[in-house]
Amino acid sequence: MILLGPHIAAFLQQRLPVERRASPNTCDSYAHAFRLLLEYASHCVKRPPSQLQLEQLDASLIVNFLNHLETNRGNAAGSRNIRLAAIKSFMHYMEYRVPSALDQIQRILAIPAKRTDTRLVRHLSAEEMQSILDAPDPTIRDGVRDRAMLHLCFAGGLRVSELVGLRLEDVALHPQASVLVHGKGRKERCLPLWKETASAVRAWLSVRGAARSPELFLNARRDAMTRAGFEYILRKHVSTATARCPTLANKRISPHVLRHTCALTILQATKDLRKVSLWLGHSSMQTTEIYTRADPSVKLEALESVIAPKLRTGRFKATDKLMDLLKATTIMQSAKTAR
Repeated sequence: MILLGPHIAAFLQQRLPVERRASPNTCDSYAHAFRLLLEYASHCVKRPPSQLQLEQLDASLIVNFLNHLETNRGNAAGSRNIRLAAIKSFMHYMEYRVPSALDQIQRILAIPAKRTDTRLVRHLSAEEMQSILDAPDPTIRDGVRDRAMLHLCFAGGLRVSELVGLRLEDVALHPQASVLVHGKGRKERCLPLWKETASAVRAWLSVRGAARSPELFLNARRDAMTRAGFEYILRKHVSTATARCPTLANKRISPHVLRHTCALTILQATKDLRKVSLWLGHSSMQTTEIYTRADPSVKLEALESVIAPKLRTGRFKATDKLMDLLKATTIMQSAKTAR
């Protein structure tokens, strides 16, 4: 029997960060996937996670775990596939460490990913976005910080990990206000800032003060802002903005919705998908194409450039009610009803 704990520890501490040089966000995502898996497996086999063995993680348990994510935790198919990808990555790693378990590993690797629906991206109107940006109170310190975070998240189209990972050294306010973003896949991009966004960031820097954390945005304990912290801040200000803009009450708003809103704002202003891709830091234009399906102006341009086919002229004339009654099918149906 092969104890599972040492292998998972080596995978998360050595394989991913050192050998594969995976980003901290990737390591955190994989660790979260294994935390969920081990909690589920521990409940199923009635053993503490530290005593679980590799042989107990068979294909049937993995499939049941994936079903548990969707039914009990309410995860979508996309989240299920992310957890499965983490498990498969670990199993590929175990192929060479434990060749005796190759048959069991191959069965797990054969579990297919689930097809996902391709829906339109959720985004906000200009009025809704403005209501959220106006929600923080600029007369208090937290309000100044929150306004700067919301402005920067929207104006830069930042992922929440990119926003909370910004450092003081990444912000330049002279001669041209800009921010250096450390994006997904270790890609960096430099984004210029609107004057309004630069003013919001400058106001925050004036009240930020000294702190032991080099990150730009701090929480109430003067530590680096976390993903969960910003998500809470966003929910709070969306609730405030709903009083001014009632349409927000019917929308689920996450930090990524602000990123989508930025993308569509740029697309509508420039009509250039390549600029949107560069702004968001996408590795492929195919990823950016999702915004063309959500932007109605693209379809309107296509509609206006094509001449619609003509309709044949004519008028509809209703048939006489008596003639309708005399049709054989109508008479038979009336007779059946009478019986």
